[in-house]
Amino acid sequence: MADLRPYPFGALIRRALRELDERNSIFDLPVSKGFFGSADHDLSVRFHRHAPSSPLGPAAGPQTQMAQNLVLSWLAGCRVFELKTVQIRDDLQIPRPCIDMQTVGYNVEWSQELRLEESLDEYVKGSMLIEILQASGRLPVVPGFERVVFDMSVGYDLAGIQSDKVQAFIAGLQDATAVVDRLRAEIPAEYAAYRDLDFTTRLSDTLTLSTFHGCPPDEIEKILAYLIEHDGLHCNVKLNPMLLGPARARELLHDVMGYRDVHIPDTAFERDARWDQMEGFVDRLGTLAASRDLSFGVKFTNTLIVENRRSFFPASEKEMYLSGAPLHVLAINLVAAFRDVFGARFPISFSAGIDRGNFADAVALGLVPVTVCSDLLQPGGYGRAARYYDPLLTRMAEVGARTIPEYVIRAFGAGGEALAALTGVDDATRAALAAALTTPGGDLAAAAGPELLARWAAEAAVRNTAIHVPRATVDPRYALRTNSKPPKKLGSHLALFDCVTCNKCVPVCPNDANFAFVLPAMTQPIVKVRRDAGRWVARTDGEVTIAQKQQYANFADFCNECGNCDVFCPEDGGPYVVKPRFFGTAADWRRFVHLDGFAVEPAEDGGRRLLGRIDGRELWLEPAGDGAADRVRFTGPGFAVTLAPADPVATLDCDADGEIDLTQLHIMVWIRDAVFEGGAVNYLNALRDDGGAAATPEASS
Repeated sequence: MADLRPYPFGALIRRALRELDERNSIFDLPVSKGFFGSADHDLSVRFHRHAPSSPLGPAAGPQTQMAQNLVLSWLAGCRVFELKTVQIRDDLQIPRPCIDMQTVGYNVEWSQELRLEESLDEYVKGSMLIEILQASGRLPVVPGFERVVFDMSVGYDLAGIQSDKVQAFIAGLQDATAVVDRLRAEIPAEYAAYRDLDFTTRLSDTLTLSTFHGCPPDEIEKILAYLIEHDGLHCNVKLNPMLLGPARARELLHDVMGYRDVHIPDTAFERDARWDQMEGFVDRLGTLAASRDLSFGVKFTNTLIVENRRSFFPASEKEMYLSGAPLHVLAINLVAAFRDVFGARFPISFSAGIDRGNFADAVALGLVPVTVCSDLLQPGGYGRAARYYDPLLTRMAEVGARTIPEYVIRAFGAGGEALAALTGVDDATRAALAAALTTPGGDLAAAAGPELLARWAAEAAVRNTAIHVPRATVDPRYALRTNSKPPKKLGSHLALFDCVTCNKCVPVCPNDANFAFVLPAMTQPIVKVRRDAGRWVARTDGEVTIAQKQQYANFADFCNECGNCDVFCPEDGGPYVVKPRFFGTAADWRRFVHLDGFAVEPAEDGGRRLLGRIDGRELWLEPAGDGAADRVRFTGPGFAVTLAPADPVATLDCDADGEIDLTQLHIMVWIRDAVFEGGAVNYLNALRDDGGAAATPEASS
C-alpha cells in the first residue's frame, strides 16, 4: 500500500523480547550476526562533544525512519544514527519503486515518509527500545559500547525550518519528556520493570542540514545561522558532489571509473553551490558557531543527481540520485579538496559507498561518523554492518592501536609528520610522543592525554587523506567493470506459496516488512462445491501443493513498496507484490481494495474474524457462533456457509449462489493457523497479544 504505518510501542517491545527469548534474534536479525563491541579496543570517537561508542552508523535514509530500523542498526554495531531528513512537506507522493540496487545504487526518494509528529514518535520509540534491550542484560554488549548519538536532519528551506511544525519536531528531540512519558505507559505489563528506566529525554542536540534540491548558498547560510542561534544546535552541513564542478565530476565518473552511461545534467551544477561559495559560508558559520560555544562541521556527501535513463523507475522521474561505489570516489575527493583548504579546522562526517572493504580506511581518515546506506540494502541487510569491524580490528591490531585516535595516527605512517606539525607542544612532551610512536605497542593515549591526542589525530587524518585518496580514486573496486553485474534471476515467477527459499527478501528490506512463516508440506485437492437439487455436489479440479516448509509474507504497514526485495529475489514478480500481504488494521484492508491481502478484526461473538482478499475476491473466516470449536463460518461472494475445515464437504450448512471454491477456505485456514495463531513470532501476532492495532489510516492520512 506504500504508506508506512507507525506500530504500537507495546507490541514492538513484545515482539522484540519474545523473539529474543524464542529465536535469539530481534526483528529477524540473529544476535549472532550483530556486533556488541570489543573488549580489547576502545572504538569511541568524538562527535559534537559527545562520545559515541563507535563512528559507524546508518546514514539518513531508509534505515533510519522507523523504530525497528534504529534497533536493527544498533544490533549491527551502529552507534551514531543519522535520522532521516524531515521537512515541512511531510505528505510527499514518492514514486514506486523508489530504490534500484541492481548494480550501484539509485533512488528517487528524498525525505521522511511519515508525518513529522510520527517521525518524532518513531525516533523516541527506537531510543527507548534500544535502552530496554541494553537494560535487559540479554545481549553481550561490552561495557562502554552502549553510548549512542542521534543526529537529526532537516531540509530544505528556511521558511520550512522556521515553521511551527519543524520547530516542534526539533524541540521534541531536544526535550522528548512528554513523548517518553506517554510511551512509558505503553510498556506491556509483563515488562513493567522497564517502565522505571531513566530513559533519555534529550535525544539530540546535533543536526545535519541537507542542502539538496537546489538550496542556494545564501539560504544554506541563513538556515544554519538560524539553527545555531535560535535552536542552539551543533550543526553539520551536508554538501553535494556537484561541488567538484562539471569537469572534475565527469572526469572521475566517466574517464576514471568508466560510468559513461551515467549523465549528470548541467542544471545540477547550475542550481547548486559553487566551491568558492561553500568556502565562504563554511568559514563564517564556523566562526559563528564558535562564538556561541557550539561546534560546526561538514558532511560529504549527498547523493549525485543524474538523468533517469534507466527503465526501473517511472518515466515521469527525469532525475534520480546515484549512491554506492562511484559516489565514494567523488565524495572522498571532496574530502581531500576540503582538507587542502581547511586542514583540520572542521570535523568531517562521511557517507558515500561505505562497505566492509573501505570502512577501516574511512575511519583512518578521521571521518566521524562514517555512515552507510546502500550496502545495507544488499543481501544480508543490517547484518553486513557488523562485518565491517573485522578488518578495522585487524588493522588496529597490526599497527598496535587500542583506540581510534591511535589508529588514525598510526594507520598510514603519517604520525611523525603530524607530530611535527603540532604547535604549542614543549620539547619534552614532543620527545615522549615520538618515543611512544616509534615503540611497538606504545601507548599514545597515555603519553599525550585526551586533548593533545585528539589534535595529533586530526593532523594525522589530514595527511592520511592525502595518502589515501589518490589510491582510492583509481581502485578498480569502484569502477564500472566491478559493479556492472546485476543479481542473478532464474526466469521463474513467484507464486503465493513456495519459492526457492533463499531468504534474501527478509534482510534486504530496511523496514523488516518481509517475514517468514511455516506451513506443513501437503497436497490439497482443489474441491469446488455447488448446490444441486437441494444437496451439495463436489468436483475436483486439480490440486494445490505446498512443497516448502518455510514460506514468506509481507507486513504492509512497514512496506513502502521500495522494490528492493524484488531486485534481489531470484524469481520474478516481487515478494512484496506476490507473497501473502498482511495489513495491521481491518480499516486498511478495506481501504486498499485493489490489493489482495489479509487482516483480522473482532467478530460479533468475541472471537476474531480473518479477512481475506484472494484474486480480488473478498472472504471472511470466523467462528461459527454455534459453540462448536471445529466449525467456522466462511463467507464470500454469493455464499455464507458454516462447516468444519477438516471435512468441509460433509459438514456444509446453509445455501449458496453458484459454486464455492474450497481451496480459498483452506488458504484462509492455513494463514490463520500459521500467522495469527500458535507460537508464531511476527508483527501480526504481537499486535494480537497487544490487544491493539497499528495506527489507523485516519491517523496516518
